[in-house]
Amino acid sequence: MPTSHTSSSHDGSGGPRLLWAILPLILFMALCTLWPRVIQGEVFLISRPWITELDLAWRFRLDGLSLLFALIITGAGFFVTLYAAAYLPGSSQTGRFFVFLQAFMLAMLGIVTADNLLLLFVFWEATTVFSFLLIGFDHETQAARDSARQALLVTGGGGLALLVGILLLKIAGVSLTLSDWMTAGNPLHRHPLYTPILILFLLGTMTKSAQFPFHFWLPNAMCAPTPISAFLHAATMVKAGIYLLMRLHPLMGGTSLWMSSLVIIGGITALWGAIQALSPCDLKRVLAYTTIMGLGILTMFLGGNNVASLTAAATFVLVHALYKAALFLAVGNLDHQAGTRHCDQLGGLWRAMPITALAVAAATLSMSGFPLFFGFIGKEIMYKGALSEELFPVFATGITLLANALMTAVAGFLLIRPFAGKRPLPLASVTEASWPLLVGPAVMGGLCLLFGLIPGWVSLAMIEPAVQAFHRGGESVRLILFHGVNTPLLLSIATLTLGAGLYALRPSLQRWITAATRRLPLTGQRAYDAALHGFGRAAAWTTGRLQSGSLYGYLLTIIAVFTLTTIGVWQKNGAILGSIPLPRLPLSQWILVFLMAAATAVVLATRHRVLSVCALGIVGSGAALVFLIYGAPDLALTQLLVETLTLIIVSLILWRLPPLAKPTRRAGWTKAANALVAIASGTVIALLCLATTRGPIDLQLTEFFEHHSYLIAHGRNIVNVILVDFRGLDTLGEITVVATAGLAGAALIARRRR
Repeated sequence: MPTSHTSSSHDGSGGPRLLWAILPLILFMALCTLWPRVIQGEVFLISRPWITELDLAWRFRLDGLSLLFALIITGAGFFVTLYAAAYLPGSSQTGRFFVFLQAFMLAMLGIVTADNLLLLFVFWEATTVFSFLLIGFDHETQAARDSARQALLVTGGGGLALLVGILLLKIAGVSLTLSDWMTAGNPLHRHPLYTPILILFLLGTMTKSAQFPFHFWLPNAMCAPTPISAFLHAATMVKAGIYLLMRLHPLMGGTSLWMSSLVIIGGITALWGAIQALSPCDLKRVLAYTTIMGLGILTMFLGGNNVASLTAAATFVLVHALYKAALFLAVGNLDHQAGTRHCDQLGGLWRAMPITALAVAAATLSMSGFPLFFGFIGKEIMYKGALSEELFPVFATGITLLANALMTAVAGFLLIRPFAGKRPLPLASVTEASWPLLVGPAVMGGLCLLFGLIPGWVSLAMIEPAVQAFHRGGESVRLILFHGVNTPLLLSIATLTLGAGLYALRPSLQRWITAATRRLPLTGQRAYDAALHGFGRAAAWTTGRLQSGSLYGYLLTIIAVFTLTTIGVWQKNGAILGSIPLPRLPLSQWILVFLMAAATAVVLATRHRVLSVCALGIVGSGAALVFLIYGAPDLALTQLLVETLTLIIVSLILWRLPPLAKPTRRAGWTKAANALVAIASGTVIALLCLATTRGPIDLQLTEFFEHHSYLIAHGRNIVNVILVDFRGLDTLGEITVVATAGLAGAALIARRRR
């Protein structure tokens, strides 16, 4: 059974935590001051260069569509923050909750106002991170951790697909500035990358907006506190994908692939979510499935290419945000006051919680599309849009009718079950919630009625500017209360009638849906569990093979992979062996090369460790002579000192060890493999050095240090100046690493002595 939440303050008002609601209120009021000018067609733009090479700029734009979403985000953010101040129990974690909530709100505002696609992606991923932190707010429970991880993996995977799509869009030569798409025509439609770009963008939006088959994460996220569910999963985050589809419409919309994909995916999502909403007894899970239904309807209508379909989508964005956020908060009131949100344990609460009951009544009547409520206006334009779909109008109309009828049945259940009938004995002492818990659902429920009575003003002030911001056509569809007796009105009547019948059959349908779902061979949740388990096993197998604990194996793998990848790049771009002239060296240097090669052969052939170390010292000393010959005496001195110390210390350590054993046949094969890798890698390194020194060397960096070393750092030794001044922090890091290693060695020696 869901646990209840109690307020930390005596009056349930939340006390100083109410101050967190100031930021969203200020932002909402600031947007309201710009509202009249946006209605007149004015666009507000802020632009600052950022990374011009990547076509990335700090570019924010407020038009009709951005304003609609920004008002929803800040308005819902204010009521949810006010609600959370009294809803959450007092603890040391409450401040963290409000920081995450406000940061998420700002990230959502960044998404809907960003005019650069890469900048939008930055905010897109920020919402993913903050939603993970908010869903897992009760991190001490396993369910919260699992649900947060699931939401992060699903939406984060979609974000990666979206990023690849953005990069392909750039390769296709399309501007990443969103506002350019309204005037650029449709250059992408005929591009060969159109299909993969569309698929990648759909993956990003489908995962974010819980479209089939990625819808399963949303009901599981209901383990989060109610304010989070109301804000993220009803009004804001899940509509980020819908917003991006609207912005993409002028660039990618209008093709048969776009329309068929969105209509079919959205239709399946809407019907599946509406059916599943009939089965749970947890009221928050019921609302989660109705949210999936609403997101599916929005996606389906965005597949249209006419103003009626797009107006239906824009209208339903506002309709859904109002009634769904009000219902989530009202269900939170039931949980907060009654200690449960399970439908079998609720009933008869309308006298004890009259304001909550009125808010639920207004929200559910709007949800069912009852006349005089804003949901009725949305349903009328919805049917008009479905009938005018260019592809699959019968499918769209049928899905809309069935989904809305099922939502009517669910709305009746949400209103009647908790408030009608006889109150259970354990709920005898239940009282109405405090005022911060009532303001949000009461105001948003009241707006469901108010906007239904003044649809013309809502259309002129909010819906039409939003549609015109992403639809090129100059025509518009005005929302009115009564269009006369027509097909949409008849379909609305049929919806209410069918919904009443489905409500009467709900107990039987609930049992049938539960049993049928269990018999499905594959669901999104099962596929996710199987994939997660498979990834875990694959990771364990890979780690067991690669992380063997053998330093020899690690070095061999790194060197072999480097060699093979370098050879592969050469093979693709053409061999360079013939174009690299061999260096002309004097006889003395050839003798030095011969001595170093002979010493290397001794290292490989001898079975005496000390002799091997001495031969290795000859190689290092030869390298010091090379540095000295080519004018680097400081490097030569350092190399010689290191080789001398290494020879002395390692010789003392290895003096008492026995000679190396004679190699077995298996060891011989290992030695041959090592020789092959060593020769190949050495050849590749040599060719890289020759290729690097083949052409003229760019001396800009050399000239910079020669000119500035004395003037800026007051040092004549350029190498020392680079190490100490220009690379000061880098050198400090190297010294720290060496010192730490020395301390660790000293600690191990001291432990050994003890």
